[in-house]
Amino acid sequence: MNCTKCDRDAVVHAAYSGAHLCEQHLRASVEKRVRRRIRQDGLIGDDATPENPETWLIGLSGGKDSVVLTSILEETFADDPRIELVALTIHEGIEGYRDESLDAASGLADGLDIHHEVVSYTDEFDLEMDDVVEKDPEGMAACAYCGVFRRNLLADYAHEFGADKLLTGHNLDDEAQTALMNFFEGDVAQMAKHFDASLGPFDERTETDEFVPRAKPLRDVPEKEVALYAHLADLPVHMAECPHSTEAYRGEIQELLLDMEERHPGTRHSIMAGYEELAKLAASAYGEDGADLGECERCGNATTRDVCRTCQLTEAVHAV
Repeated sequence: MNCTKCDRDAVVHAAYSGAHLCEQHLRASVEKRVRRRIRQDGLIGDDATPENPETWLIGLSGGKDSVVLTSILEETFADDPRIELVALTIHEGIEGYRDESLDAASGLADGLDIHHEVVSYTDEFDLEMDDVVEKDPEGMAACAYCGVFRRNLLADYAHEFGADKLLTGHNLDDEAQTALMNFFEGDVAQMAKHFDASLGPFDERTETDEFVPRAKPLRDVPEKEVALYAHLADLPVHMAECPHSTEAYRGEIQELLLDMEERHPGTRHSIMAGYEELAKLAASAYGEDGADLGECERCGNATTRDVCRTCQLTEAVHAV
């Protein structure tokens, strides 16, 4: 099958749009959607200037999503003095997994000449995920612990680097899964938080000064196209799955979405279009009534509890 836009052989069929795309036009399509999302969400502040540039911190794991995002951002803003990019990689302490992805992240950052920092659970929390999984003091899935620790470090280092924005490589599949999970759990408050934290355009969010605002410029691109882009662009990517990945519920949602998308192309896009509207309404309703943030008694980070979740989990692991 030839590309819809030229006579070259197509490498992908985007069933949701009906397009067949060759390598050149697939890469151009992915890049266009990322740049459009940056514009639509208003990532570049009106006060960003060459004399007073914005710093964007990218969570660079070395996986396909964060590598593709970092590559496109560097190409887009390499000659734009209003934007400075910094990449942060978090080493969780997972034997035989994170070391390889760290190599991929470092190789990319070196090749693009982006400032790259590496932090670890060992240095920050005096623990490793391998030990957390073995001890499991809270009887939770590994991803539940890791998610808390990773969000904490991303937020902390965004503040440390004076970042104006915190960017992550969540793709369309990731966001549609999260949307369905919130629907199925009936969690309207979480929808509101999702909108204000990372989904809504910056000028429509309820501002929270305690946190560096997040964005997901890759969220309009399906996971399959991200992976293919990484392959075609010959980017250094670590493709292996985390050995501790045990999010059974999200896995069920993923399978449901993939099945629905195959039978009804465009399902993911439709879910997100409706979800964003509902999340915006939820944010408007909950914005003024959210829980008051205070400081954690242990670490001083913003939290609605006396002791933040990171400190609770860290102490629980060390107590075993």
